[in-house]
Amino acid sequence: MARVYNFSAGPAVLPEEVLKEAAEEMLDYKGTGMSVMEMSHRSKAFDNIIKEAEADIRELMNIPDNYKVLFLQGGASQQFAAVPMNLMKNKKAAYIITGQWAKKAYQEAQKFGEAVAVASSADKTFSYIPDCSDLDIPEDADYVYICENNTIYGTKYKELPDTKGKTLVADVSSCFLSEPVDVTKYGVIYGGVQKNIGPAGVVIAIIREDLITDDVLEGTPTMLKWKTQADADSLYNTPPCYGIYICGKVFKWIKKMGGLEAMKAHNEKKAKILYDFLDQSKLFKGTVEPKDRSLMNVPFVTGNEELDKKFVAEAKAAGFENLKGHRTVGGMRASIYNAMPIEGVEKLVEFMKKFEAENA
Repeated sequence: MARVYNFSAGPAVLPEEVLKEAAEEMLDYKGTGMSVMEMSHRSKAFDNIIKEAEADIRELMNIPDNYKVLFLQGGASQQFAAVPMNLMKNKKAAYIITGQWAKKAYQEAQKFGEAVAVASSADKTFSYIPDCSDLDIPEDADYVYICENNTIYGTKYKELPDTKGKTLVADVSSCFLSEPVDVTKYGVIYGGVQKNIGPAGVVIAIIREDLITDDVLEGTPTMLKWKTQADADSLYNTPPCYGIYICGKVFKWIKKMGGLEAMKAHNEKKAKILYDFLDQSKLFKGTVEPKDRSLMNVPFVTGNEELDKKFVAEAKAAGFENLKGHRTVGGMRASIYNAMPIEGVEKLVEFMKKFEAENA
């Protein structure tokens, strides 16, 4: 069976050479006589794996020394609670609602204090990023929260909000390592890795050290205290060892590809092929304001539900998997993360042209 072109939003496509390398090491990792799946997280071999992974992501993202890198579990969704538990000293925070995940984080924060929605794009089905240059951020807000790339709706912040000096917290699950980033602009950057970096089960959180304290909300579980994890170098309990090992391999692959500048160029080139086609197509149309388009997730529709279904079915038969849009929006979505080769997008556009000609 040949590999398909996998446009899944997550868990998503991984670099083929990473998978092959992992396959070769499956039964014997570097002469240990065992798989990484089987080794103790306290072993020297695993200690090297996690330390090297951290060193590589620090290098890729140019992470300053006063930020901790934590390898956590519980999905990005668990951080929806961990963020207010660790940061809501004044019991108030500002949220910008640009999609389902920002909305869920906002709803979770309401359990711990006053979450204030300072901007939203819900009025147009989250098809744009609101103007965040002069938001009404409460004086006593502990932080400002965004979801930087909206997987379901295909929007991306091109400029970070003016937080009026408040700490910026960003969920970057679906744009992690897709382009260069200035870590110093954030207090917390975190994301699930299963879209752009590795297998499901790992969350990477990059947190400025002054935000990691014992001063957390009363009742915060030990495991959800960032300090617990930071003090133990992500080894307070058994971490998702195999997932971290694969992430480490992906970091090496990105370095080999030329780092985040090269990734951005690669991703822009891929996205342009698809957006250029959508902009001139008579049948398909993109659903996002052009200025706010994501490089990672590209939603599109024909305007006819039956035709959308037919397209998804025929695309699947032709080897293009997971093009169905999220159940909340319908239509189609092509997720074209780092590991999606350019030819995957070219072939998809070829197929879309053919479908358009047959169904015009």
